[in-house]
Amino acid sequence: MPPKVAAGSLERTDGRMDKRVQRSRAVVLSAAAQLLSERGFGGVTVDEVSRRSGVAKTTIYRQWPARTDLLLDTCEMFSTPLVTPDKGGLRDDILALTESLAERLRTARWTSVLPSIIDAAERDPEIADLYSRIQLGHSRPFEHIIRRGIERGELGSNVDIELMVACLTGPLFYRRWFSREPLTPEFARSVAESAIRAAGAD
Repeated sequence: MPPKVAAGSLERTDGRMDKRVQRSRAVVLSAAAQLLSERGFGGVTVDEVSRRSGVAKTTIYRQWPARTDLLLDTCEMFSTPLVTPDKGGLRDDILALTESLAERLRTARWTSVLPSIIDAAERDPEIADLYSRIQLGHSRPFEHIIRRGIERGELGSNVDIELMVACLTGPLFYRRWFSREPLTPEFARSVAESAIRAAGAD
């Protein structure tokens, strides 16, 4: 077990975060993220985070006065948004983005944690707000490339952007968390092609 870090060791100097504070925060968040991945929201307790990280509970509470504060910061580590591609055309952009999301759903650590976040969001407004931000990180790149396609004349101005995003992302989410079928690149491409055809893209 790592040695405990005393509460008095975490101080701010000159209005900036001390390097020891940064290190301790990183250790605590890493331990919390590991627990979140293993046990979901219910398994992340300050006692267990302290045990795993070697950081004293008093120190953790100084940085995160409530368990929810720690959970929010930990969840932020799982919410890296998708990168918006620009390959010169709507079809190539949608194919690239859909395949990228499928790959992330297959491999990223946050995919095992998201059901816990959704469950907690039903009862905690702060977690619900965090979940909304995570979802925006997935949907906004799709919205951006669809709007760009409209501006380029590749899509009609009457295209329902929200519906098209749902057609692109919904089947991927369904396979990841409901049917549990393989999220292959071929499936991602077929989803993209179907949505493109349904939207009447040029």
